[in-house]
Amino acid sequence: MIASDVDGTLLGPMEVLTERTVDIVRRVTEAGVPFVLVSGRPPRWIAPIADPLDLTGYAVCANGAVLYEIGTDRIVAVHGLLEPQLLHDTVSALDHALPGCRYAAERIGESARDPQMRNFVIEPDYHNPWGNHEGTEAPRAEVLGHPAIKLMISRRGMSSDEMARAAREVLDGSVDITYSTNSGLIEVAAHGITKATGLAEVAGRLGVPAERVIAFGDMPNDVEMLGWAGHGVAMANGHRYVLDVADEVTAPNSEDGVAQVLERWF
Repeated sequence: MIASDVDGTLLGPMEVLTERTVDIVRRVTEAGVPFVLVSGRPPRWIAPIADPLDLTGYAVCANGAVLYEIGTDRIVAVHGLLEPQLLHDTVSALDHALPGCRYAAERIGESARDPQMRNFVIEPDYHNPWGNHEGTEAPRAEVLGHPAIKLMISRRGMSSDEMARAAREVLDGSVDITYSTNSGLIEVAAHGITKATGLAEVAGRLGVPAERVIAFGDMPNDVEMLGWAGHGVAMANGHRYVLDVADEVTAPNSEDGVAQVLERWF
């Protein structure tokens, strides 16, 4: 089984799929090998990647909190919901450690775009490094008032590295903290929920042992996954934490690093 992160890994620097990457992913699946997208993205952001690759199987979303079946647009499993009390407690601690933070919550329904669900709720002045083009703006009480699959924390003027260090000092293992960009955004998930736990669930459903999994990633939210997989591959453009745990370092995403590895076998 092949597992790949999306942003900074499968996608090039301009956030597009190259012809070479599309070709190799299709060759993998035509050979009968499952190709699983494993991303911090919510399910609603999966289709633009999966459709050009002709992927219809499982995707691990929200850093392991959601297992999504692409072809049926069905949420198969949700793990580690952050309940409102935990959200409020987390924000209270962060407001003391990192004054000036703004918050957003990602919620989940029965499909990628459940019409009954406001999937992404942000408080005023929340900064999204990928562009402030989505999200329903609401007061903080509304952002934190419903169960969420992850909590996003933004703060202008700090790197994600700096934010994560400060947050871990006060949250003390009550939740897990990671990030997929170093542009002043960290993500909080329920303790023990990672891309590795999500991918392990897929592997169990498909009967694939961990030693038969090749996984690709570039950021700290990929560390557990690369450590779990039989062969973990870091992108040359990856964070130092990822480079340290990988079994192999491939070329950067700007040079089709995923394709360069997979072309050995497919």
